Amino acid sequence: MINLAEFRKIAARRITEPLKTTLIKSRLKPNTLTWLALAISIIAAGTIATNHLLISGFLVLLSGLFDILDGALARLTNQATRFGALLDSTFDRISDAVLLLGLLVLYLMSGGTTEMVLIFLALVSSFLTSYVRARAEGLGINCPVGLFTRAERVIILALGLLLDPLYKFSIFIALLLVVVLGFVTVGQRLIYVWQQTKSQ
Repeated sequence: MINLAEFRKIAARRITEPLKTTLIKSRLKPNTLTWLALAISIIAAGTIATNHLLISGFLVLLSGLFDILDGALARLTNQATRFGALLDSTFDRISDAVLLLGLLVLYLMSGGTTEMVLIFLALVSSFLTSYVRARAEGLGINCPVGLFTRAERVIILALGLLLDPLYKFSIFIALLLVVVLGFVTVGQRLIYVWQQTKSQ
């Protein structure tokens, strides 16, 4: 039975494989794609804040695609570096924050108090899911578990934005899923690390 981590690797490979030749021929640097992913996220945040939600959804997906491609290109061209990995992870956190900031501005103007609370909790949960894993690995404990990683957060948020013209509660539901599943993942990772440290 394929676990979630393996499934994500297979899915990422399926996405990047058709673009393999194009990526290599493009002569783009992996870090260039990392910067592009961040730039698109910032543009997406601006479109969210100005209530252009349909285009925002597409931009969030495009940013997520570039985020997958930078790592794939680094591996394909043997350009993977520790700094590149750090830059990618740092920009992922910034992207998460600016997208949620765009939503915060949107709901500040419309007075959506419940949504603003969810945005705050979504920010906390998204940062904690990454922090717990990074801290565990800093302690020398590999932490491959987690129901809800950044890839899932990006997809759920993008779907919430894309469906908003049809279903007005789609962003609310997306934020609720990000919060609940994010904290579930934090719990999963804490329990996993606790179990690993018990045997040491």
